[in-house]
Amino acid sequence: MIKVTLKDGSVREYNEGVTIMEVAESISPRLAKEALAGEVDGELKDLRYELTKDCNLNLLTFDSEGGRHAYRHTTSHILAHAVKRIYPEARLAIGPAIDNGFYYDFDIEKPFSTEDLEKIENEMSKIIKEDLPLERFTLPREEAIRFMEERGESYKVELINDLPEGEEISFYRQGEFVDLCAGPHVQSTGRIKAFKLLSVAGAYWRGSEKNKMLQRIYGTSFAKKTQLDEYLFRLEEAKKRDHRKLGRELDLFDIREEGPGFPFFLPKGMVLRNILEDYWRTEHKKRGYQEIKTPVILSEELWHRSGHWDHYKENMYFTKIDDMNYAIKPMNCPGGMLVYKRKLHSYKELPQRMAELGLVHRHELSGALHGLMRVRCFTQDDAHIFMTPDQIKSEVLGVIDLIDSFYNVFGFKYHVELSTRPENSMGTDEQWEMATNALRDALEAKGMEYKINEGDGAFYGPKIDFHLEDSIGRTWQCGTIQLDFQMPERFDLTYVGPDGERHRPVMIHRVVFGSIERFIAILTEHYAGAFPVWLAPVQVKILPLIEKHHDYALDIKRALDEKDIRTEIDLRNEKIGYKIREAQMEKVPYMLIIGDKETENGTVSVRSRKGGDLGSMPFGEFVDQIIREIETKAK
Repeated sequence: MIKVTLKDGSVREYNEGVTIMEVAESISPRLAKEALAGEVDGELKDLRYELTKDCNLNLLTFDSEGGRHAYRHTTSHILAHAVKRIYPEARLAIGPAIDNGFYYDFDIEKPFSTEDLEKIENEMSKIIKEDLPLERFTLPREEAIRFMEERGESYKVELINDLPEGEEISFYRQGEFVDLCAGPHVQSTGRIKAFKLLSVAGAYWRGSEKNKMLQRIYGTSFAKKTQLDEYLFRLEEAKKRDHRKLGRELDLFDIREEGPGFPFFLPKGMVLRNILEDYWRTEHKKRGYQEIKTPVILSEELWHRSGHWDHYKENMYFTKIDDMNYAIKPMNCPGGMLVYKRKLHSYKELPQRMAELGLVHRHELSGALHGLMRVRCFTQDDAHIFMTPDQIKSEVLGVIDLIDSFYNVFGFKYHVELSTRPENSMGTDEQWEMATNALRDALEAKGMEYKINEGDGAFYGPKIDFHLEDSIGRTWQCGTIQLDFQMPERFDLTYVGPDGERHRPVMIHRVVFGSIERFIAILTEHYAGAFPVWLAPVQVKILPLIEKHHDYALDIKRALDEKDIRTEIDLRNEKIGYKIREAQMEKVPYMLIIGDKETENGTVSVRSRKGGDLGSMPFGEFVDQIIREIETKAK
């Protein structure tokens, strides 16, 4: 008999060789119906996997990440199976599950069309209806190579050759289709209930421009059709909210072919940007931050000293000045170190909180550029906090509170991840353990749920990443708190302690927005361009009916200008319906319609973007109302 410890801590005994599915069936018929895979001592396994020793078992349904992975990975195999039935000459590359779906890469002469996707979907439906079992089998290396060579699958042969010696080479069979795969998969093709192929794109084999361009088909699948429908609705909504489209329509920003990846901010975009930066400055001043500005170009030697040269040089730009080598900064932290190092500090001066809206440049491949989301120059809302070791927890807690307050203002929910030591890291095991524990202690002191993101820390320290959720359920990684014992060491930073001796400070790197450019893109999509009043580049549009109302309309504009309310007036000789529609397209929060009655009575007829026609009201009452919305940052 073996003991199986379930997720709830309960322990059950079974005969050796019991399968994960049999365990699920022994617990409940419903669980057996919903189970897709199992996690055995932390490793994902098929439901057919036999348990041969005492273990911890987590039964995975579609509600779990591992369950979704097995489900969508199986759907990618069904996609490949369908392609091979219709296009036998296609050669298979790779087909993993990814966030929200899956893809499969194919080597095929003629690119796939929209009509091809429909044919492939129909064939996939047939394969699902056939309810073919997915059966795992293994082969020795040489036999596995021959097996794939006989099927003409040269990409699979290359993958097998790259596997470590002695590693088990596993395959999955469903009907006549066989694929090299580590799994896991669901038990049969019939388990897939709802799927959709979404798009086709080019993708270089193994991501290298030196290799052949393949055809990548993207798709998604869900356990229920309603879930798929909701997801497809969100995709359509995302297209409408695309910040690149809205940025052009609302005249916020532009990216020109003369500067790919280097955005131009237009007058209305600058209004939005300045509001965000002003808010950032106000909130940081309240919390004891001092603002600094460091140079964009610094000597190459500095980047050797900081460690960026060894870990980041392929993403940097370089230049020569007076025959000396310089780098355009990809990060602000080395400049912050030099600011701290300019004089000797006492422990009584710590913590020192230095904030910087710093312009950085990073090389991105042209194919990776995406509006304001992925650019080659951007402004990080950086801060570097220098502190004593006993101040770590309170400072981390302070940054968490600051980030929380910012995201609440914009109406974002968020979750956090604790990212741990990566492979190419600097520092000792002891330093990394101390830093990671300090971040974990702060999260637990706040009672925050968090996920461990193994190996995704910065090269100099672990970090807490904040993933905010927008109005259509997408998540974006923005804020981060990085704890660093390495940079103070490399720059020989010190402070004088109460014992009169010099000690090494600890530092925090942190951002709230992440980058101003990317945050503006996220806000644009979150609000679908309909920014709340306090953020709107134009808050009020004044629309006089005819020329005789212009004087009163201009008086209204002057009065609003004096209150710092951002206002435009439309004096064109156009019908009022046309003016209203245009203002609606510009997503202006308020329109003031000025006619005979308003001119005679000193009132305004108010149309709200949210509430429609609000009727006539005294002008002073409207001013009080909009100022209240601006001051409270009403959503």
